[in-house]
Amino acid sequence: MALNITDNDSRQEKEYKLPKEIVVIPIKDLVIFPTMVVTVFIHSPELLAAVEKANQEQELIGLLTQRDHSKPAPPTDNLYDVGTSAYILQIIKGSTGTDAMVLVEGISRINPEKFLQEKPFMIAKVIPVKSAPDEDVNLQSKAQEIVSLIKEASEQGKTLPPELFAGLENVTEIDQIEDLACSFLTLDIQKKQELLSLIDHNVRLTKIAEYLMKEIQLLKIRKKIRTDISKEMNKSERNFLLKQELKAIKKELGEDSNDFGGMGGMNDEQETKELAQKIKSAKMPAEVEKIANNELERLKKIFQISPEYAVARTYIEWLCEMPWGKSSPGKVEVKKARKILDEDHYGLEKIKERILEYLAICQLKKRCGATILCFVGPPGVGKTSLGKSIARAMGRAFIHTSLGGIRDEADIRGHRRTYVGAMPGRIIQSIKRAGFDDPVFMLDEIDKMGKDFQGDPASALLEVLDPEQNNAFTDHYLDVPFDLSKVFFILTANFLDPIPPALLDRMEIIELAGYTEEEKLQIAKRYLLPKEIELNGLAKRPLKFTDEAIIHIVQYYTGEAGLRDLERQIATVCRKVAKEFIEEKKEIDVISKADIFKYLGVEKYTFEAAQREDTVGVATGLAWTPSGGDIIFIEATKMKGSKNLILTGSLGDVMQESARAALSYIRSNAEKLHIDEKIFEKSDIHIHVPEGATPKDGPSAGITICTALISLLTGQKIRHDTAMTGEITLTGRVLPIGGLKEKLLAAKRVQIKNIIIPERNRKDLLDIPKHMLANLNIKFANTVEDAIKLALIPGSGHSSSHSNVKKPSKKKSNKKIVTKILQIKKK
Repeated sequence: MALNITDNDSRQEKEYKLPKEIVVIPIKDLVIFPTMVVTVFIHSPELLAAVEKANQEQELIGLLTQRDHSKPAPPTDNLYDVGTSAYILQIIKGSTGTDAMVLVEGISRINPEKFLQEKPFMIAKVIPVKSAPDEDVNLQSKAQEIVSLIKEASEQGKTLPPELFAGLENVTEIDQIEDLACSFLTLDIQKKQELLSLIDHNVRLTKIAEYLMKEIQLLKIRKKIRTDISKEMNKSERNFLLKQELKAIKKELGEDSNDFGGMGGMNDEQETKELAQKIKSAKMPAEVEKIANNELERLKKIFQISPEYAVARTYIEWLCEMPWGKSSPGKVEVKKARKILDEDHYGLEKIKERILEYLAICQLKKRCGATILCFVGPPGVGKTSLGKSIARAMGRAFIHTSLGGIRDEADIRGHRRTYVGAMPGRIIQSIKRAGFDDPVFMLDEIDKMGKDFQGDPASALLEVLDPEQNNAFTDHYLDVPFDLSKVFFILTANFLDPIPPALLDRMEIIELAGYTEEEKLQIAKRYLLPKEIELNGLAKRPLKFTDEAIIHIVQYYTGEAGLRDLERQIATVCRKVAKEFIEEKKEIDVISKADIFKYLGVEKYTFEAAQREDTVGVATGLAWTPSGGDIIFIEATKMKGSKNLILTGSLGDVMQESARAALSYIRSNAEKLHIDEKIFEKSDIHIHVPEGATPKDGPSAGITICTALISLLTGQKIRHDTAMTGEITLTGRVLPIGGLKEKLLAAKRVQIKNIIIPERNRKDLLDIPKHMLANLNIKFANTVEDAIKLALIPGSGHSSSHSNVKKPSKKKSNKKIVTKILQIKKK
């Protein structure tokens, strides 16, 4: 902002005449007073043309401030009632020629009496705003007081334009003094607009004086605060120098200088001696110790009051407290480890064998190398508790950190020390907390990590989990290499898809499927029941559950692959038994199957598949989810239409493609499948998967969809006690699928015994325990034809289905007979 002071014979009276109709420019976040010189921005080509015309004809323009800068103007009710007329000094056009900067000088106050035009730019009929006469001596005195207050504010540190100082000495008109003072004040828009609108000199001068005195008071307080801070800093520096001199005097006199207390309660010499001793006893690598000593020397040169002192000291303490070369004292014994693993977990033989193999190598080599395992499985199957058991079996410290929701790379690698509040990453923090350089380190929920503008934490883990380079892992905060090669890393995930391939390549994947009913029964009896009886205060009154009661809870009150819901249901029963004992003094020793309804209420799950009847167009499929296996029903129906395929049930892209592939296969093989091709021309086919609120995707439902469609179009019923899984191709081949164990568990859970799986999954059955395959009738399919022979009931078509079957015509059969006769004659 600049100011231009005119002579007493005001320019607006001598040189400029206020036109009756004036071009109005709306102004945002600024109130313009007469005498002010400001720059106004114009972005409308129509308004720019009008302003250029006013400039050529040396006419004044109007400047009105908007009430709400976030709303447009027009409408005119968003403009204040009093503004300022202005003279155009210069127009500087932009590169496009449609916008410009206009330098204007405020001339006089105006009031828009009526708006004659609003678009494309505003034109208003205005009248001047005239103040009351100013011959009063008191008013002249107040005006001079205003001038004195402006000068005082300048002495207290308020920055003033040089033009204002020059004008204050020459201006005598009260209007101009008021306008100069208003342009000088630091006020909000509403208060400035109020000062612009005031007509009474007495009121206007009083308000200006009040605002000026408040501003001067604030300037004085600010100046005092700065002076006090400066004095305090000088005092601290003087105390420090005096303390150094006193130490030198005591040293000359042969007195101990350690009895002198410094500003922090301990003098810096004693503190640095203690830090030096810590560095020596930390047994750091030579290059790290050298860095720590260099940092200590720098610390000695920093004032204790300086923020850098605390940063440097904290860094040295971190280096000293890291477990450099400090390994766990426990010895590895394979027999003891096997016993511990068997005590803590039932089953999981494959995982136990992998751990014991690793421990056997440790026992032979007397040293354990880096190992990175990744446990993948649904929630509640014991991934975290297995990590604790491994640590106990190895005699090592166990540390656990969750990676779920992490988005910042600094959470893994730490912040650089240049940042305020910098800290090492979770890896180094956890190692320090463990106190050893070889803990069992569990990184939980690795599949739940994210990334944003702060970096990708999964990429930061590449160095941590690479045995070839994690022997020199460098955290950004420590900025020195630390050996992670002895750490036993265990990662957990519910599924592998979100994990980047480069990170996945560094891990050994061990899959934990869900538990069978038999396994859940044993785990409940051995682990869950004793734990809940102890937690619920029933240890002195042993409570037993019959096997039938536990199996009933598993079947009808839990629908999970893991054990968490089962544990919650057992805990519910225990709590209710405890409540009955307290309230009714009723002691219960055994919970039978008949008691379950009393404690847990209505059954939550039913065996829907077992209750169904053989039906046309409804097939049972097996699906894999992050929470374990599940069954799905594919329903197909047809109606009059024109070759439309309708897919519903919240199906993903891949599952929709499987449905289209199944229909294409059926249409291309209609004759072989005995389906009338005309039905496709005059029918719409609708495929639906119930539980539409649940998203579903994946190719393994292809064979189920295809079977449902063939059943619909041939009228043959599908066996209700048969479930299937497999991906299909357009040529009718059945491709292998994943998650077979989870899918078989889901079938067993709902008591389906007949399973159809791809032939190429036959080898996967070798990895599934035999007890889990008991009572399952597993059949294999190479092609769609194999699957429908196993799933459809021959001769079960209803009467309406005969129209779908394409019957050979008599003409065709007669023609075949004639051809045969001719061939015989030729022979």
